[in-house]
Amino acid sequence: MPAHSLTTLAAGRRTIDPSAIEALASQIRGSILDANDEAYDDARAIWNGMIDRRPGLIIRCMAAADVAAAVRFARDNGLLVSVRGGGHGIAGNAVCDGGLMIDLSQMKAVRVEAAAQRAWVEPGATLADVDAATQAFGLMVPTGINSTTGIAGLTLGGGFGWTTRKFGLTLDNLSSVEIVTADGELRRASATQEPDLFWALRGGGGNFGVVTAFEFRLQKLGPQVLSGLVVHPFSEAGKVLKEYRAALEGSPDELTCWAVMRKAPPLPFLPAEWHGKEVLVLAMCYCGDIAEGEKATKRLRSIGTPIADVVGPTPFTAWQQAFDPLLAAGARNYWKSHDFIDLSDAAIELLVGAVGHLPGPECEIFIAHVGGAAGRVPAAATAFPQRASHFVMNVHARWREPSMDQSCIRWARDLFNAARPHSAGTAYINFMPADEGDRVQEAYGASYSRLAGLKRRYDPSNLFRMNQNVAPAADSAAA
Repeated sequence: MPAHSLTTLAAGRRTIDPSAIEALASQIRGSILDANDEAYDDARAIWNGMIDRRPGLIIRCMAAADVAAAVRFARDNGLLVSVRGGGHGIAGNAVCDGGLMIDLSQMKAVRVEAAAQRAWVEPGATLADVDAATQAFGLMVPTGINSTTGIAGLTLGGGFGWTTRKFGLTLDNLSSVEIVTADGELRRASATQEPDLFWALRGGGGNFGVVTAFEFRLQKLGPQVLSGLVVHPFSEAGKVLKEYRAALEGSPDELTCWAVMRKAPPLPFLPAEWHGKEVLVLAMCYCGDIAEGEKATKRLRSIGTPIADVVGPTPFTAWQQAFDPLLAAGARNYWKSHDFIDLSDAAIELLVGAVGHLPGPECEIFIAHVGGAAGRVPAAATAFPQRASHFVMNVHARWREPSMDQSCIRWARDLFNAARPHSAGTAYINFMPADEGDRVQEAYGASYSRLAGLKRRYDPSNLFRMNQNVAPAADSAAA
């Protein structure tokens, strides 16, 4: 491999001698790629099609020792570093321009200890990988709603989905991690080992190192859940959302229902005349007994006069993958998100009005129903601070052509700005795009100062800065 000029942490360039790259290659089980390798373009491609960056080198890791070697190499040479797990993050921080990309996508093993109800998961695993391994034993990790999402980024930033209200966030089910910190050391963090680091990892994103293994507590669920969609004409959206809000008051933790507003895709259960027209969809899942679920969902399913109701017993793994076709990799994506304590009439009116101006057929607004068990965790227990939210709004702009960039991004930003007065002020880190770095402190709220102090302890040079970055605290403010 020839000499390479790589981007440094100081935004300069450093020439890496071929002998240094060869020495690194001899230390690892994985491979080192550059732009001349056939696998390079696939390795740098991620879910969000807007991100087109070219790392100077990519280290494809196969084990924790590879990760440690890669981190030491980056540290010793002062290189800009990005870390790729599933490559699903909206901000695109998995890939850097000109620096060193640490690629974990080949580390996908999931080891289940059914009797102990726990699993060890490598950082390249997707939610589909985790579901397949755990559901074989009637067990699961509470995760998100798109099975191609990587477990690593989801967990470190929070992790919510259909089972959050019953079992908590993904990070609430985390028992320990193995992590390579900025000094190149492999550490174990848990409630009893490096507890401050463990606190920071549960919500602090990729700021504190590269996790090489996650240990999760598993929950019993499946193999079937009561789940599905109820589709309403958009002309009834305002009324349906108000009744939806009322139906969720006092609902059991087992029940989760999200509202989605968009143009109807050509789903086989929808009459053809509705394809491409604006609709409101109630997507629901009951994490418990099917018969009890029928009772719990009755009020939601009795709202209005829906176009279609396809709620029924479904394999949990299938429900986890139900939205994958609408969220496939390669499209251009831009998100803007707010947390809401409640869903006010004014907020409903604003959201419904925005759907009347969708800039493209794949753009949507969804309202995630959260709270429940996740909301009963004390706010200071983890770095993830927004425990009071009952709803999360995501303005999801999605399109194909670069010529649509300006209109789609403007639509998302305009709605985000208009909705701010109705929001809780916090934000979900995993939903924040690359241009929201100035929002990080606001998003973390009371957790930020402690995170900044711990950042200084574990990563004083800010080696891990390709993330929603928490800068190391100054000396006087360090924890």
